[in-house]
Amino acid sequence: MTDVIERTELLDPAPAYALGDLLGASVPDLAQGEGLPPLWHWVYLLERPPIADLGVDGHPVRGTLPVPPGPGLRRMWAGGRVRTSGPLRCGAPATKRTRVVSVTEKDGRSGRLTFVTVGHQVRQGGTVVVDEEQDIVYRDAAGASAATTPPAGTPRVEVPAGEGERELGISPTLLFRFSALTYNAHRIHYDRDYCRDVEGYPGLLTHGPLQALAMAEAARATGGSTGGGTGDVSFAYRLVAPLFDDQGLFVSAAGDPDGPDGVTVTAVRDRYGRQTATGTLQALGG
Repeated sequence: MTDVIERTELLDPAPAYALGDLLGASVPDLAQGEGLPPLWHWVYLLERPPIADLGVDGHPVRGTLPVPPGPGLRRMWAGGRVRTSGPLRCGAPATKRTRVVSVTEKDGRSGRLTFVTVGHQVRQGGTVVVDEEQDIVYRDAAGASAATTPPAGTPRVEVPAGEGERELGISPTLLFRFSALTYNAHRIHYDRDYCRDVEGYPGLLTHGPLQALAMAEAARATGGSTGGGTGDVSFAYRLVAPLFDDQGLFVSAAGDPDGPDGVTVTAVRDRYGRQTATGTLQALGG
């Protein structure tokens, strides 16, 4: 297996329009050369492995980066950092270069953990326009922990959307469509029997990248992704707790994107007020 994977394709506007419809988000004027919003490169330059290369959980086990560190491990997306240094435009080819940046072994409460940081660079017109690191965690398969869902009989009081919050209606249909749009075959997002009987989860898991996109879009709605007109923006995010399909998704953004630091802080919570993801977007251009 090579240490680097490269793929090049012509960026068609269709996936961007599909993502905009899925998120209920405005799509830039792609025909006039406007760039894709932060994180929207996730629907482009996708890995499309043969079905024979997929493991029982739906993830590729060979011909991919990262290669799973062992059989039967549970894979989770823990967070990442993305910097866009200019507009990524449709109608022109782009190349993504993927490599493993680091691998770290740790002992956790649930057993051995393997932390893998994967780096991606997207070039267009000879320039790096997206520089990204994704943090992936592998751990031993086990039953669902008490932390994934409240104990039976625990009162659950819904917290209505507050000022500046938006609800994204999570459903099996939305999760399936997001998996299809990102060519993500991980069964925890669409196969409820697999989630319950094999992974031990109480429901379908809402994708980490979907939560990150929701946060980036909330920041964009505040004007916090303009990069001072240069498109130079950084976004860092962490997934801090699992979010299941019956728990909803509420996203918020706060801060002063036009202030001296150009920072917008974002978060995702479930309908009961439990935070599941955090993010910080900073406009770096002057």
